[in-house]
Amino acid sequence: MSAESQRLADRAQPWKQWGPYLGERQWGTVREDYSDTGNAWDYFSHDQARSRTYRWGEDGLGGISDDQQLLCFALALWNGHDPILKERLFGLTNSEGNHGEDVKEYYFYLDSTPTHSYMKYLYKYPQKSFPYDDLVKTNGHRSAHEPEYELLDTGAFDENRYFDVFVEYAKANSREIWIKVRAENRGNETTPIHLMPTLWFRNTWSWPDANDKRKPVIKALDNQTVLAEHPLLESYYLTAQSGGYWLFTENESNLERLFDAPNVHPFVKDAFHRYLIDGKTNGVNPAQTGTKACVHYLLDVPAGSSVEILLRLSDQATPFHGAQGLSVFQERIQEADEFYAQVIPPATPDDQKNIMRQAIASLLWTKQFYYYPVEEWRTSDSGVPGYMGRQVVRNKDWFHFEAKDILLMPDKWEYPWFAAWDHVFHVAVAGMVDIEFAKEQLLTLTKDRYLHPNGQLPAYEWNFHDVNPPVHPWGVWRIYLLEKERTGKGDREFLERSFHKLLLYFTWWVNRKDSIGNNVFEGGFLGLDNIGVFDRSAPLPTGGVLEQADGSAWMAGFSLYMLNMALELALENPAYQEVATKFYQHFYYIAGAMDRVGLQADELWDEADGFFYDLLRLPDGHAVRLKVRSLVGLIPLIATTVIEAWVLERLPIFRQQTEEFRLQHPHLFANVNDPSRPGVNGRRLISLVNETKLRRILGRMLDESRFFSDYGIRSLSRYHLEHPYTFQVGYHPYEVRYEPAESTTGMFGGNSNWRGPIWMPLNALLFQTLVVFYSYYGDEFRVACPAPEGPLLTLWEVSQELSRRLIAIFERDAQGQRPVYGGSEKFQNDPHWRDLILFYEYFHGDNGSGVGASHQTGWTAIIARLIQFQQAATAQMILAQGLKPGLE
Repeated sequence: MSAESQRLADRAQPWKQWGPYLGERQWGTVREDYSDTGNAWDYFSHDQARSRTYRWGEDGLGGISDDQQLLCFALALWNGHDPILKERLFGLTNSEGNHGEDVKEYYFYLDSTPTHSYMKYLYKYPQKSFPYDDLVKTNGHRSAHEPEYELLDTGAFDENRYFDVFVEYAKANSREIWIKVRAENRGNETTPIHLMPTLWFRNTWSWPDANDKRKPVIKALDNQTVLAEHPLLESYYLTAQSGGYWLFTENESNLERLFDAPNVHPFVKDAFHRYLIDGKTNGVNPAQTGTKACVHYLLDVPAGSSVEILLRLSDQATPFHGAQGLSVFQERIQEADEFYAQVIPPATPDDQKNIMRQAIASLLWTKQFYYYPVEEWRTSDSGVPGYMGRQVVRNKDWFHFEAKDILLMPDKWEYPWFAAWDHVFHVAVAGMVDIEFAKEQLLTLTKDRYLHPNGQLPAYEWNFHDVNPPVHPWGVWRIYLLEKERTGKGDREFLERSFHKLLLYFTWWVNRKDSIGNNVFEGGFLGLDNIGVFDRSAPLPTGGVLEQADGSAWMAGFSLYMLNMALELALENPAYQEVATKFYQHFYYIAGAMDRVGLQADELWDEADGFFYDLLRLPDGHAVRLKVRSLVGLIPLIATTVIEAWVLERLPIFRQQTEEFRLQHPHLFANVNDPSRPGVNGRRLISLVNETKLRRILGRMLDESRFFSDYGIRSLSRYHLEHPYTFQVGYHPYEVRYEPAESTTGMFGGNSNWRGPIWMPLNALLFQTLVVFYSYYGDEFRVACPAPEGPLLTLWEVSQELSRRLIAIFERDAQGQRPVYGGSEKFQNDPHWRDLILFYEYFHGDNGSGVGASHQTGWTAIIARLIQFQQAATAQMILAQGLKPGLE
């Protein structure tokens, strides 16, 4: 067992008490929004952030905090020219960018172990004045048809005039963290840099309605060490190597600058900014005490060389020996390499190893302390002089919701909050390195303080009432099987606890999202912002309801994963057999409703096209298929599973009840796969599609002129480039046209991005589905790939081709170029950029370049699992053992 694995198993030491839990953007979040309009972006801006105290979280540059975010550490920088001290990342709000909110910085998560015993971060800092105004103005003038204006486009990195600033952390023990900051000058002349490692307390004391007004303190002990004392946390000592000097202030708002009101203290949050940039030395506390402190170094960095500083954060006041710290770094780096050698298959090519390591590190760095007690937040004081309360309050019906947890975020700048279905894909990757944490994350979202009393899972903080695809049971089942594969025994307590909470969630879906009661579902948003004819979160302009192929398929899949869990539990507790029968029956009620016998004009399956579509059911009862060829029609493939023959042999009640149900309701089974027909090794296939439908759908999905890009499966068929779909409502035409990157329509608001790009999580689910089908059909089932005239491949070979194309987004091609970076000369060819990987939200449907949020490692990190599976699994293994547990 590696040293890191031993730390994961060590329950006596709080190895995870400290980690990268500091956010990258707290301004502009719902939590800090006290406006009357609910417009969080405009209410609390980046410009205010340096001067205005947060209440519900903190942000910083490459930082860490304890798991209650009482004490925070991060790096501040100044190049001598910027108008703003660099304490946090800059980006555009939704209304400022031509493609919505977007971070305008370059930073990379290079490494992290799951206990955060070692972490490494890189920030690229221009030596010129940071072009804040240029980025805002130029993007504001560009149309939706033009590309985003990025930091590289401003010339900020011309002639390599920038610093690579590395921040590394190594834990000597669970409460002693060594910190190394190294600035490398990539330019051609000696250039000064200000390095300002900063320690501060989250403000819990200054709010009029604060529950605990006890104030912590940071105070100087000598020229190198400060002591941080908090009534709810162990005391900590931050010691810095010689050569710097300490500055102190309070983490309290500069009311004078923000609101033209008198300050409570002369020492306020933005004191270090004003000290350096404005020369206001009276803003820092000469008594060397406060709730925010930094050690300031001004260092000249020779061209092509570097400077380095070392610090230690510890709960013990012991002598500071730099050599000891460097030894800890050396040891932890070696242990991290040993740990990942057990995670990454040894035959993996070096470039793919690099992609995997950065993908997992990026995922682990997106852990964030998430504090949002809705009832307290709803009635809380903003700290703004004269505040009288607000009229618009999001999530007020979620009065029970109380989050104060470490959660995996989609992206700590763009999306610094959890989203229910994103969360499950995060967990799928986290389970590769930390199975206990993965289980904790899944259980957290089903706790009573998250799950609504009516059974709904919260979607995301902008609107908890919205609806995400119900993939939580997929995540639970996958993590259960992954642990069972590794240890030989699954965590049945985890499975049973999850199962009972998911029963409530399933019931909510059935009661709330099937308005007609015909087993066809109207989920609404379901993550597909802009892929359809209408905004599916809003009332239809036609009236009536939209019966969704994807919503119905997600519920069919929900039924199957609940079925799998019930069967697993029934192997030890036979009472679960009847519950398993219930979900078996529900699946076939949905399957029968999606393709009704004798009702060709009133179903989601279009026999003429061989594809699933949404069905618009108008108020007069008339129904119209919305013939958009999109992921909506591919998602029904995902509602597929196999049952091993030995499971049926051990569960006779389930076998008898399901056979009786099949014989009593033959119309439900008429247009789907026959579950009584044995496949490879006697397996039974339960699927929304039979062999004929599967071939027809795959014929479209694998067609390169339609869905099958060189880099994965597009979210919208390229067919709609030349043949846009139009639906007329009165005088208003609603059109869907293929667009490979961001959409030019703002139907869903902001950066509407769903009319063509490649999206990693659904590609991963479709990859898994191909492997499931192969485990049943075996080598006899072959399709043209690419369709329609490519070689005949087994579904295993098709899955491997899909996986290869997805991995190719990030890999260097024969010319040494990474498609993810498109035409960016810097990223493609510069030795200090070309091996740094960004994991974007989605990818250009034709050339694979990254689009959207640039650090969406929440779900794009699943590429690491695809690489691992590609290296470890074989067709023979799939046929012999069925679907490898680690994937399902």
